[in-house]
Amino acid sequence: MAVHPASEASVSAEPPGAHEEQQDHERHDEHEGHQVPSPRVPVDAETRPSRPHLSELRLAAFAVHRRVRLPLGPCTLLVGPSGSGKTSALRAYEALARLGAGGEVGEVFPDPGACVPQSARPDAGRRRGFHIGCTADGPEGPVRLDVAVQAEPELRIVGERLTADGVVLLETALRDPSRRAVQAAWHTAGSAAVTRAPLPDDRLGTALLPLRVAGKTDGQRRVLAAAEQMVVALRSVFACDPRPDRMRAPVPTGSGRLLGGCDNLADVVFRTRAECVRRHAQFVAAVDAGCAGVVTGVRAELLGDGTVRAVLDRGAAGGAVGGAVPGRPGGGTTLERLGDGELRYLALALVLFTGPGVLEVDPVGEVPAAMQTLTVLADGFDRRLDPRQRDELLRLAARMCDRGHIRLLGTVTDASWAARAEGVTVVHLDA
Repeated sequence: MAVHPASEASVSAEPPGAHEEQQDHERHDEHEGHQVPSPRVPVDAETRPSRPHLSELRLAAFAVHRRVRLPLGPCTLLVGPSGSGKTSALRAYEALARLGAGGEVGEVFPDPGACVPQSARPDAGRRRGFHIGCTADGPEGPVRLDVAVQAEPELRIVGERLTADGVVLLETALRDPSRRAVQAAWHTAGSAAVTRAPLPDDRLGTALLPLRVAGKTDGQRRVLAAAEQMVVALRSVFACDPRPDRMRAPVPTGSGRLLGGCDNLADVVFRTRAECVRRHAQFVAAVDAGCAGVVTGVRAELLGDGTVRAVLDRGAAGGAVGGAVPGRPGGGTTLERLGDGELRYLALALVLFTGPGVLEVDPVGEVPAAMQTLTVLADGFDRRLDPRQRDELLRLAARMCDRGHIRLLGTVTDASWAARAEGVTVVHLDA
């Protein structure tokens, strides 16, 4: 297990209302060649990961966070007491993902005032805002994205910077507050060092670059490759918080794609049980390890009214739990008889065994699935789980994340129980 304290972020730009950081941004603007004054560290292309993923989340000024840098491993737990900002860190991650998918800033931040640090003072224009960022690792090496959002008096993206290997590939800034646009400059390395053009202030510029950059020069192709890596790393995110109170009743058949609250778990089991026999057998083994009694199968029954309900088949040791013969229609243990901890365990285990095609996520359609990584955000990872369930679930998460196709970012109040877990990164947040 790797243990990290949340460290102070190196901030290159701040939202309106943070005077000292605006000065730093202005000093950067003096570098017309778009070179960040930092050493160039060569990265061996053969050691770069093939699947883009986030390796760091930066909360320069967001909710309770100030100058915080969170390292992210394949399986990461954020640890801290109530009020330390665990949930807000997941909100920031999900917001970046939605912006990367082309989301409009008003939809991504429905309550922008809650994202502004309480101590943030308005500037001379009565503007306040917040600043988040991340680093995406992949074939292009580490690519950094930093975004400054103005929350007051009107919501808009006022600054964005995309950098790789010490070179600023895209930079935007609000030059005229009366216009609903920012001035953008992206790396060209052709007859002109940069290309300048306005971009809308309600979308992430990085996500718009494929529509604006021709890719005719080496510099432009580098910009496109870095932007694609960032977008692919951000897009496949599934925020999962199983709601046991909504999982017990039968549900209508639908798309078979799991919702964030796992309300429709029975419908997903109905779809996935026959899609991959081997994967389903592994899922059943995981359920058996975390639920009371013996579990020999997990299936979904189609009821007369067109709804489905999930059922756990029981072996000899667990047959009495459901009061019926395992495997027979109407037999086994229905979800309404399971405890909250069992239901949360069951749902999170199913998430870890599935992928973007089964979960309600928005992956990049033009990029092969083998080149994408699904990231699961699990707030309250161990909520309502008993010690055996949380240990089994964390071991399962570490094992699945080690394969590279899925990553987990969860939150817990106390991680002392995870001290001996292999393959888990623990990041401590201060209250």
